[in-house]
Amino acid sequence: MASEFKAGNLSFSIFGESHGKAIGVVIQGIPGGITLDFDKILEYTARRAPKADGTSTARSETDFPHIVSGVVDNVTTGTPICCVICNKDQRSNDYKSVSHLARPGHADYTGYIRYNGANDLRGGGHFSGRITAPLVFAGAVADQILLQKGIVTGAHIKAIGEVKDQSFDPVNVDKEQLLRVRSRYLPLIDTANDQLMRNVITGAFNNLDSVGGIIECCTLGMPVGVGSPMFDGLENRISQLVFGVPAVKGIEFGVGFEAAALFGSENNDEFYIDHKEIKTRTNNHGGILGGISSGMPIILRVAIKPTPSISRPQNTVDYTTMTEEVLQIKGRHDPCIVPRAVPCIESAVNLALLSFLI
Repeated sequence: MASEFKAGNLSFSIFGESHGKAIGVVIQGIPGGITLDFDKILEYTARRAPKADGTSTARSETDFPHIVSGVVDNVTTGTPICCVICNKDQRSNDYKSVSHLARPGHADYTGYIRYNGANDLRGGGHFSGRITAPLVFAGAVADQILLQKGIVTGAHIKAIGEVKDQSFDPVNVDKEQLLRVRSRYLPLIDTANDQLMRNVITGAFNNLDSVGGIIECCTLGMPVGVGSPMFDGLENRISQLVFGVPAVKGIEFGVGFEAAALFGSENNDEFYIDHKEIKTRTNNHGGILGGISSGMPIILRVAIKPTPSISRPQNTVDYTTMTEEVLQIKGRHDPCIVPRAVPCIESAVNLALLSFLI
């Protein structure tokens, strides 16, 4: 089972299962002669890996990417880049007792029907958030290529539960802020919210529950005029890849759903000339008009659902015997996916943007 994306000259395929021997990605379309900083790739992928601070799963995986083709002496060769990430800390026995029970919020039942009962149920198989590790590797590669073009993407936690961080200034956010924010494990604009969010996560965990949140992402430096109208615009492609992150339940660009409550005179962004560059005084459109980049910062927000694996007893069914059952999930699970999802969202955006530029 593999998940594939293809747009323009860029394509990639993600393979593997949560409890298989390995997971990975094959990326095609990256030109030869691009120098990659492997240490920077490791820094980028480490942000998605579990942490031993109580905010994420106790499963210990280094997420070390083994590049097996397409790169020699840190320079791309122009052939497909293949990366393999080994799984080392699986506990598949945790799933034997629930192998035919539809875990609420999971894809067990839909996957069982879609793949005629052959889907790997251990740890969620190919539906698991574990599969975002190779996505983040691909996103790290894209990030370095985009940085060489003067394009930078960064994201922060806008909210966990009811605790909210500040928003990026949609007009005046700068590269230094994006890089500074994304370097923090809880990437926040206002670090005073760090402990408040940790308290929410700990409270959910102690209550045998989980909590979701919102991630805000920004891209600077995207040239004007990139994209297409209707079905292959920037929003379309970004959304397609963002929804590849299993926990995502919604996305909005610019002011998003708030635009529904505004008058046109409030929502429209007026144009002006700044040192021979055309800009808008506000950025309600989130840097995209008609599916095409406007030159303003690309701003989007993504809703992340609470981790579906919780320790509370839940009503469900056994879809093989067609009986109603009570389920109590065991195993190691994130009480909050949001912090580890931040680099996943950045990666999805990076890959979508890169697909327009190579």
